[in-house]
Amino acid sequence: MFITKRIFDFTSSFFGIILLSPIFLIFMILIFLQDGHSPLYKAPRVGKNGKMFRMIKLRSMIVGADKAGVDTASVNDNRITKLGIIIRKYKIDELLQLWNVLKGEMSIVGPRPNVKVETDLYTQKEKGLLAVKPGISDLSSIVFGDLGEIVANSADTNISYNQLVRPWKSRLGLIYIENMSLLLDLKIIFLTLLSMISREQALKGVTRILEDLKVSNEIIRVSKRQEQLVPTPPPGSQKIVTER
Repeated sequence: MFITKRIFDFTSSFFGIILLSPIFLIFMILIFLQDGHSPLYKAPRVGKNGKMFRMIKLRSMIVGADKAGVDTASVNDNRITKLGIIIRKYKIDELLQLWNVLKGEMSIVGPRPNVKVETDLYTQKEKGLLAVKPGISDLSSIVFGDLGEIVANSADTNISYNQLVRPWKSRLGLIYIENMSLLLDLKIIFLTLLSMISREQALKGVTRILEDLKVSNEIIRVSKRQEQLVPTPPPGSQKIVTER
């Protein structure tokens, strides 16, 4: 599986970079013209086995935005530029991570990479997420594609992320790892693309996958995103996160 996955990742990222290069070039020029600074942002992230790497993104925020110490941005975050709103809405900033996939630091599909301050909070069970390469997309990317809206108007977006999203994001990541296959990757890629057109249909697709995998009804219910998210302990813990 791992050899096949690497071949798939390398081939997909190689041709993806070639096909998307015109889009990359256009937005890189627009971002540079916006404020005269580098259009790229190299975000430190924790990869497989806890190894740090720099995830490449198109910059959607003002220069020095990371100094604020806020890792979870809401839709009304004033650090996001006008162009950045468009870039983030259509996930254009994530496309450059194909370079990380080409280098072997990431996969097309896998648990989303996190900042070190977050992985340091992982429970023993959540540390299993670091057993594989992080990915550009996964089940949680579809389920929580509206992360900025979920944490909007929160007093502390980092805490809101840990209480509302992390518990289910981690569970979905562990489910993926337990059931990794090329077929599952292809399904997730298709649903990721579909979510840009119809999030409702993409969520139904995620539900079908989870039902086929026979996961708990609670995870399926939350993944449908038809109910308001409530603070929940992360997997492997009985306590809701209250500090970071």
